[in-house]
Amino acid sequence: MPRTSNVTEQPFENGSTASHMKPTHVARDTYDERQTHILEAATLVMARDGYQRATMRSVAREADVSIAGIYHYFDSKEKLLFVIQFRAFTSLLANLRERIHGIADPVEQLHLMVRSHVGYFATKIHALKVCSHELDSLTGAEFEEIRELRLEYYRMVRAIVDRVFGTYASGSRIDPHVATMSLFGMLNWLYRWYDPSNDRSHSNVAHQITTQFLEGITGEGNGDRINGSSPTETTARAGSQR
Repeated sequence: MPRTSNVTEQPFENGSTASHMKPTHVARDTYDERQTHILEAATLVMARDGYQRATMRSVAREADVSIAGIYHYFDSKEKLLFVIQFRAFTSLLANLRERIHGIADPVEQLHLMVRSHVGYFATKIHALKVCSHELDSLTGAEFEEIRELRLEYYRMVRAIVDRVFGTYASGSRIDPHVATMSLFGMLNWLYRWYDPSNDRSHSNVAHQITTQFLEGITGEGNGDRINGSSPTETTARAGSQR
């Protein structure tokens, strides 16, 4: 499912993701701001009520805009759900590619992947819940597009996990697929308990998740030794390479 240069969420980039209304470049900033405001409201409503119970009217009420205002940007509730998930997964993919670029050590790649995921959703907990529960609410081409993005993210993370096994746990009988899905289980359950406003920083949460995962693979209680560095040290090294 999060450096000296920031990777921003992806805008609508092609016909399948564009709204039927095209803004001029002069009004683009305002258009994007209003669109994002509506998406944030829709995300909260779908996380709170579930996709099936959510309505365009409830989204309009949460966003404090008219029904006509909602339809100016999105032609259906399913389009809202599609864009919520499209933005999340394209951002996760772009962030991960940038963070691990030039990093050779698979454990450091794993640490950066977990920090990227936790850091991204720390400020988007409602989006994490929607992305975790509502893929099957999409249909047709939009379902297939999001499914492929999710698979691409899985394949990137699985490749990191495979390299960790090959380097640090080559004799392990643990199934790498099960290990990868268990890692996603830890990451995607955060919305049930994690409150980023309390005293647990997302960096420390990510570090513990990574350490637990590594200790589970090695079975030797040496996740911190393999991990090698604290979240702060890893972040500093990654930042120095950007």
